[in-house]
Amino acid sequence: MTITPVRPPCSRGPLISAEGLNGVGKTYLTNRAVEALKTKPLMLDEFSQRANGRPGLGEALLRSLREASAGDPFLRGGTPMAEALMLLAIKRHDLDTVLPDLARGQTVVEGRSVDTTAVCQALLLHPDDPEAALQTATELLGLASSYRPLPDLTILVTDDASKALERAQRRDSCVFTDEQADFMRAACTLFERLAATDPARYRVVDRRSVDEYEAAEQIRAWIQGAGGALACLLEPWQGPDAACMCCSRRTTVEAA
Repeated sequence: MTITPVRPPCSRGPLISAEGLNGVGKTYLTNRAVEALKTKPLMLDEFSQRANGRPGLGEALLRSLREASAGDPFLRGGTPMAEALMLLAIKRHDLDTVLPDLARGQTVVEGRSVDTTAVCQALLLHPDDPEAALQTATELLGLASSYRPLPDLTILVTDDASKALERAQRRDSCVFTDEQADFMRAACTLFERLAATDPARYRVVDRRSVDEYEAAEQIRAWIQGAGGALACLLEPWQGPDAACMCCSRRTTVEAA
């Protein structure tokens, strides 16, 4: 007799994240892509777009980080590992708030997810060692995956860091310090290197090689094609026999 665990495709919607550093046009391009979709996904704002605040634990944690960082655009308060854990807690809270939507089969697009946390905090922990930063970013994603499932698809928008810096300063009516500009350049490089470690999950839009129309169309196609034959969404700490967080099914057993 052979016992084989079988888990058929889940009926849930896909969880997608849109990543990229400040000024690459991630939000603009994603919104353009979504406008062209017949069935609109649920859009979950990134941290910087939550200016008016939302009730709940996630917003309370984010408010604490903003206060501790004293206006730093990267929410840096001087304790990168503790901040990483708080940011991961916020992303877990975000997932909890959209589970009912995913369970109904809706596509959910997060404006930045755990990848941004991994990149930025790894750079803070290893500011002068690119190889150590890449390894730590990968390890932080492993830690994040013990808090919550990673996105089914991660769309990274990237560009020349200097152009992104110009856009970010113009958009926010501010001037970044030399240190902040250097941090952005390092984040741009690390994002691209991190994406290359997991081509199955990442899709990369490089604005150095496509115009905004092509970029938005690529993003639209990826979002539209993300559904179908999705695995169940499991609580990482409950093991492979856990019930799905969306459809509540458990692993079935076939005997032969």
